[in-house]
Amino acid sequence: MVKTIFEELGGKYERQGDYLIPCLTLLAEKEEPIGLFGQQHLDYLKQHRRVTYTNLLTSGRLNAYLADIDRQAQERFERLIEGMKQAQGITERLKAENALE
Repeated sequence: MVKTIFEELGGKYERQGDYLIPCLTLLAEKEEPIGLFGQQHLDYLKQHRRVTYTNLLTSGRLNAYLADIDRQAQERFERLIEGMKQAQGITERLKAENALE
């Protein structure tokens, strides 16, 4: 019997009734913590960019991508907060003297 390209590349089939179903598994992906911004981007990908989500998921790069997005967003958020503090003249001394101001 002639082998398919899938079988030549090391793939295997599983018989279910009269059908041969390929045995597919996702690549193992390094687990990285994903914060709020990463979770929000994941929801966005699932709702509005399904092809991108599927491509990242099947290539095994989704978790690393979301962790990178989360890290970038967190750094940008911290820079924004620092800029707002400087613009409004908020210092550690001011917070120590009058926290409500």
